[in-house]
Amino acid sequence: MRRLKLDGVLLLDKPVGPSSSAVLQAAKRLLEAKKAGHAGTLDPMASGLLPLLFGEATKFAQYGLDAVKEYRALVQLGAATDTGDAEGQVTERKPVPVNAAAIEAALGRFRGEIDQVPPMFSALKRNGQPLYEIARSGKSVEREARRVTIYELELVARIEDRLDLRVRCSKGTYVRQLAVDLGAALSSAAHLAALRRTAVAGFRIEQAISLDDLQALGPEARRTWLLPPDRLLEDLPRQDLDPASAGRFLHGQAVATGASAGRCRVYAQGLLLGVGEQGAQGLRPVRLLAQKTL
Repeated sequence: MRRLKLDGVLLLDKPVGPSSSAVLQAAKRLLEAKKAGHAGTLDPMASGLLPLLFGEATKFAQYGLDAVKEYRALVQLGAATDTGDAEGQVTERKPVPVNAAAIEAALGRFRGEIDQVPPMFSALKRNGQPLYEIARSGKSVEREARRVTIYELELVARIEDRLDLRVRCSKGTYVRQLAVDLGAALSSAAHLAALRRTAVAGFRIEQAISLDDLQALGPEARRTWLLPPDRLLEDLPRQDLDPASAGRFLHGQAVATGASAGRCRVYAQGLLLGVGEQGAQGLRPVRLLAQKTL
């Protein structure tokens, strides 16, 4: 099978069931791409926006990983599971004596910066071993709380003992753990019944294509869904260089500019060169794209 050097970002609407890795490999085959990666995975039980990166765009994966994300989360009250989500076994049941005022008060406790203890069923490692492997052996270990930010937490609807929530949060937030902690705050129990990611940085789920729809297209039509790599960098200020400065920048040298301190996306003659950082010595390259011509 031929492999093409494709550079870009594919916004995929991941279905419930397959892993993010399986979806990535399927899209890579459909696009006949040489190199592919992702900007943050989703659990098999989750659906929604999964930015897939191809070619040079993989160099900017961290900007997707670090981006603010938005979800629709369905929280089941009254039952706890060993995994914190619907894939686990129910370990406890509790009554749900809560009203609208109690729910709003509990949600308020999780808005803003909070300390969240990561769940045992996570890919975080202890002495090189993923926590989920330790959890599957029936053991538990102490985990340090991590500071995360819940920018928005809104009750969209309550359907009996299920809460439909909209969550906009920082990187590192476990929505599963948020569901569990919310249950405890309501003096009940809870787990995550369903999860759909609706936004990553400036990307929205409405811009995404499903794997089935991508497969139904012809090879050329599939590639029209690729966005340019710099779409991952739109939150960074733009700095344009003249050809002489661009040449030095591409050779790893700092160049003098009027840019503000911090990171920026760097262009010359309309072409993205990469990401630079402005400091006391000038603008130095942080991440460069391979350049065919300039």
